[in-house]
Amino acid sequence: MRPWKWFIAAWLAGTCWLGTARAGQPPTGDRAAAGKPATEKPATEKPAAGQTDTGQANADEAPWRELFDGKSLEGWEGNPRMFRVERQAIVAGSLQQPIPHNEFLCTREQFEDFELELQARLVGRGDNAGIQFRSQRIPDHHEVIGYQCDMGSLQGRPIWGALYDESRRRRMLAEGDAQAVKQAYRPGEWNQFRIRCQGPRVQIWLNGVQTVDYTETDDQIARRGIIGLQIHGGAPAEASYRQIRLRTLPSGS
Repeated sequence: MRPWKWFIAAWLAGTCWLGTARAGQPPTGDRAAAGKPATEKPATEKPAAGQTDTGQANADEAPWRELFDGKSLEGWEGNPRMFRVERQAIVAGSLQQPIPHNEFLCTREQFEDFELELQARLVGRGDNAGIQFRSQRIPDHHEVIGYQCDMGSLQGRPIWGALYDESRRRRMLAEGDAQAVKQAYRPGEWNQFRIRCQGPRVQIWLNGVQTVDYTETDDQIARRGIIGLQIHGGAPAEASYRQIRLRTLPSGS
């Protein structure tokens, strides 16, 4: 091959190689902007199940809190001679000795709008106990004042799950149908309570059967207070409570 032909051939080969190499490189500059797809804005996340657009969990999805750890009375206050922990339950009273007067084991914390679940059992000749809520201790006294979910019987009828006003109006505010309560109640066994307070409305269930749906009409009645576990004064008896848990609810005012 003549020198000038060799030079032309080499020049053409080099041009082709450069074109091929550039074709394999990513685009730069304005070409990059033109060839790149538009950046997508992140999609707005939908609220998770059980939440509102404000990010707050719905009442039915609020977390439960254990009020009793199953081994100690931490978080509670009351007469240590009357309340003790046995077999992962809070036990009050005695089957051998009469109960001198009403006694209450109370939470140190107060609650307003909430749902409370627990199991309760009552044995012995004494046939009266209960669960206080939205209540307060009476200063320098063994009594408390406030709503009570009753346990026991009164004048021959079962009052398990009835709503009593302890040390205040001192009367039943609402009771379930006696026959329905009798069928739901399990004598000598653990009975499941559900107590729901939201604004002026108070609801109670015994073993899944609703016994109370009460709306308070007196604006002077406190809607905030402690949870209390009672053993009633009188004949020997033991009231036991376990699996106590609570979750707060949105304000119902």
